[in-house]
Amino acid sequence: MDNRNMSDIIESYIKEILEIDKMIEIRRSEMADLFECVPSQINYVIKTRFTVPQGYQVESKRGGGGYIRIVKVDLLQHGNYLLRVAESVGSSLTESEAFAILKQLQDNEVIDVRENNIISALLCNKPLLSVSDNSKLRAHMMIELLERLTYDEKE
Repeated sequence: MDNRNMSDIIESYIKEILEIDKMIEIRRSEMADLFECVPSQINYVIKTRFTVPQGYQVESKRGGGGYIRIVKVDLLQHGNYLLRVAESVGSSLTESEAFAILKQLQDNEVIDVRENNIISALLCNKPLLSVSDNSKLRAHMMIELLERLTYDEKE
C-alpha cells in the first residue's frame, strides 16, 4: 500500500503533467472528483506546493468557466523570475522557505551545490540564534542575494 498522503499524491500527479507540458490548467472541482477529496484539498496543495519560491507561477480565474493555471518556470528562459521570487519573500522568511528557494536556484543551475551549501549555512537557524528576529534578517539576506543574482544575469 502507498504510504503517501493525499496531498503528496495530488502534487505528484500535477508535477508529472508539468514535466511533459510545463503548463497545466485544472478545474478545482474536477480535480477533487478525480482524487475523491474536497476542493479545499486541491487549494491546499496548490498554495503550499506550487509557489514562486518553488519554481511555479499560479494564475486563477474564478467563475463558471474558471480554472487554475500552473506553469513551471524555467529560470534560464525567464530572467525576471529572480525578481518575482525576491518580491515574494516579504519581510520574514523561515529556514524551510529559504532552503526551498535555494533548492530551486540549484535545480535551475543559478547556483551550484557548493554555493547552496555555503548560503544554507548562513541562512540556517544556528548562526542567526543571537539575532532577536532571525526571520526578518533571513528575508533581508535572501532578497539581497536574489537581487545580486539578478544583476549578474543581466551583465
